[in-house]
Amino acid sequence: MSGPPWAAYASLAASMALVGSYVGLSKLLLAAFPVFLLAWLRFGIAALAMPHWLPRRLGEPALSRHDRWLLFWESFLGNFLFSICMLYGVLFSSAVAAGVVLAAIPAAVAVLSRIFLHERIAPRVMAAIACAVAGIALLALGRADPDVAVVGAHPVLGHALLIGAAICEASYVVIGKRLTAQVSPRRISALINLWGLVLITPLGLWQAWSHDFAAVSSATWALLVFYSLAASVATVWLWMRGLRQVQASRAGVFTVLLPVASALVGVVVLHESFTLWHATAFGLALGGLLLATWPGGMRVAATLGA
Repeated sequence: MSGPPWAAYASLAASMALVGSYVGLSKLLLAAFPVFLLAWLRFGIAALAMPHWLPRRLGEPALSRHDRWLLFWESFLGNFLFSICMLYGVLFSSAVAAGVVLAAIPAAVAVLSRIFLHERIAPRVMAAIACAVAGIALLALGRADPDVAVVGAHPVLGHALLIGAAICEASYVVIGKRLTAQVSPRRISALINLWGLVLITPLGLWQAWSHDFAAVSSATWALLVFYSLAASVATVWLWMRGLRQVQASRAGVFTVLLPVASALVGVVVLHESFTLWHATAFGLALGGLLLATWPGGMRVAATLGA
């Protein structure tokens, strides 16, 4: 029996770490761009970076009607709606609430992969999910400081949007597992980015019409380029590459790195405090990853469930 697919695990981990990094850094970008304009610029910059990923590779089958619909929903849920729900959710509630809700993503992935992919969730993976959820929930509680917490004007709406973002991210994982059976990771990345650009363009143009671009600093533009390439190119390609060899329910455990990386950005870049709560949360999250990936665990399915 072949060993664990460590390269696939590394791709999944790197993808979610990048997502968490740009979620944290997006707070800086939102000070310079409104939400729809920021998303439009993100998809536009990424589209310029990967037109060579659009053509089919030699031997790759043509897209079926089913695959085209999957690509649309992958972009609509995982790119378009996730970005809008997450950004507005944080604005309307708080960063602490976002951390708590993000902790539910692995559990949501496991449930959806069971329902739609018929993947069995082994006890070891269930324990890994529990560690991940406990770790990130503890991380969120550890960051809760009544002296500095800023709660938005519409917390109930914000919480609902954050729950929607978590479901969108889980759907992205499950749909991506279906797509990687037929389409190359690079082509998936390019196609769903184009769909995202089409969906956001009307709203982006509306906000761009009255925006003062001259007031945006060169450092902010550089951060925008990193955000765009990380969000639409690197993370999607890495995630789809990893999903080709790993079950969606197990891959979902790696989403714990999203809020972990976001918190690290807060500590390192924004100089937030690092407490015993944070250290304990990171330990739980890493424990979940070891449970999910250590040799001798659940076999990685070579094909999709029936």
